[in-house]
Amino acid sequence: MDFKAQFKQQLLNQPTDFTQMALSLFRYQAIHNPVYSSYLQHLNVDPDKINNLEQIPFLPIEFFKQQMVATGGFEPEVTFLSSGTTQQARSKHYVADLGWYNAVTKHIFENFYGSLDQFVVLALLPSYLEQGGSSLVAMVDFFIKETGQQEEGFYLNNHSQLLQSIKSAKARGKKVLLIGVSYALLDWAEELKGKYDFSGVTIMETGGMKGRHREMVREELHSYLKKGFGVDAIHSEYGMTELLSQGYSKGDGIFYPGQTMRILLRDLNDPFDIGSHHRSGGINVIDLANIDSCAFIETKDIGKIHPDNAFEVLGRFDNSDIRGCNLMVV
Repeated sequence: MDFKAQFKQQLLNQPTDFTQMALSLFRYQAIHNPVYSSYLQHLNVDPDKINNLEQIPFLPIEFFKQQMVATGGFEPEVTFLSSGTTQQARSKHYVADLGWYNAVTKHIFENFYGSLDQFVVLALLPSYLEQGGSSLVAMVDFFIKETGQQEEGFYLNNHSQLLQSIKSAKARGKKVLLIGVSYALLDWAEELKGKYDFSGVTIMETGGMKGRHREMVREELHSYLKKGFGVDAIHSEYGMTELLSQGYSKGDGIFYPGQTMRILLRDLNDPFDIGSHHRSGGINVIDLANIDSCAFIETKDIGKIHPDNAFEVLGRFDNSDIRGCNLMVV
């Protein structure tokens, strides 16, 4: 069994030492990922001298817009594209095996929320559907198929039909997950104004106003959504085109990373100063599921980490594109 196959099997099926797996994957990608290898060479980094996670150089996320970030030679089964306007370069994540992405997303979701066959999954993701190439749409589409539900899964602006699907699912005793881009949920919440009982429905926002509403801090957004839908908490998902793993929040914008994911903070002015001594800083992500691309990514998000490894997203660097990758700009 080759390194990738063995690594994937161990990652999802066996108790693992995250640090040791991350270091082994780092050394593998330092050799077999041409873009990452070149980046390390320019930094004069010797992979054999890297002994802890804080020493690992993280690849700036912009590389996904400029080059093919791939580990080993393969023909992509699918290419995920970031959201953006025609004037913006869109990130491209070349995925060797869509089945691996599906397995990772299901593993993480079910660890947080329970088996998908207990759910009806409904999606209000109009802009993602319109642009195409969305990893989020691919994930939700897979979840919908896994539920075996009879209800339609995706909706654009047909709110009355969506409401009927929620009522149908609740009548059958199913858990309901309504996952939506922020502006679309906000539009519907303003229509509803608390007129329907959404108790028992998990409302999950994925960020992104797409220019349809003014940007607002997460607390304000969630306040509007809780009032409109009549629920006590708004859930959130943290993920992006360049990642295969996700983090989830069950309220208050406190995210917990999936088992294949770890968040580290870097100094806002020195990207190579990484460690737990930062109370807040730039978010670096280790995504062990990214075995075919790059597992070590320097994002444009700003956040803070809690002692239990939970994290918050506080905003974005000023010079980065504003896009819907599951956070509100502050």
